[in-house]
Amino acid sequence: MNTKEQKLQAFSRLLDIMDELREKCPWDKKQTFESLRHLTIEETYELGDAILDNNLSEIKKELGDLLLHIIFYSKIGSESNTFDIADVANGISKKLIYRHPHIYGDVEVKDEEEVKQNWENLKLKEGRESVLEGVPKSLPAMVKANRIQDKVASVGFDWEEAHQVFDKVKEEIFELQTEIEKGNSTTIESEFGDVLFSLINYARFINVNPENALEKTNKKFINRFQYLEREAKKEGKQLSKMSLTEMQKHWEKSKIFFK
Repeated sequence: MNTKEQKLQAFSRLLDIMDELREKCPWDKKQTFESLRHLTIEETYELGDAILDNNLSEIKKELGDLLLHIIFYSKIGSESNTFDIADVANGISKKLIYRHPHIYGDVEVKDEEEVKQNWENLKLKEGRESVLEGVPKSLPAMVKANRIQDKVASVGFDWEEAHQVFDKVKEEIFELQTEIEKGNSTTIESEFGDVLFSLINYARFINVNPENALEKTNKKFINRFQYLEREAKKEGKQLSKMSLTEMQKHWEKSKIFFK
């Protein structure tokens, strides 16, 4: 692995390249915070895909892309004398030291949960009026639900046992079924949301990340369905012309290869 000096040299080289691109490249010169935003989101999702695929070479590549964006935003900030990369690094360093008093102070903690509780309490001392203020409004709904539940749990608003949460899941499913039988579409949507929210909450208690779990199931379904498509093509058939029984045969076989 690289030495600390080599790491600093690599970072310095990237800063120099960014300066040069911002000065000479027509595309780079035109970029703003707003124009880069959607690209940053895309790069973040690409990193997420690489992590779920456990593709280390892709993780390294996507981390580089994200690092470039951080450097880019910092460069734009420096042009208006608002902030630069040093301010960004110093800011996060200061925050980490402040929020880890069990490392940089005299606070003692017994486990991970106490660390999380201290983290949220320190945020409130920084001026936040709610522990939920740190949940980004634009997060996808499932990720947002998970973060909401995690944050309120960190201040003690939580179930005590996993079986209590699972009972709540069953209760919400029953309420959904009741509304379906009544045929009230508005209430059905509300109850369906409650089912999802309770399932996401239960995921915390069984140490499952719901977003990762669902995405892995998405990938598994895609692989199995594409296997079905390939097998149908080998037989010279169109899926739309095949019976469900014929498709099911290939679907069951796909489970051998994609679990």
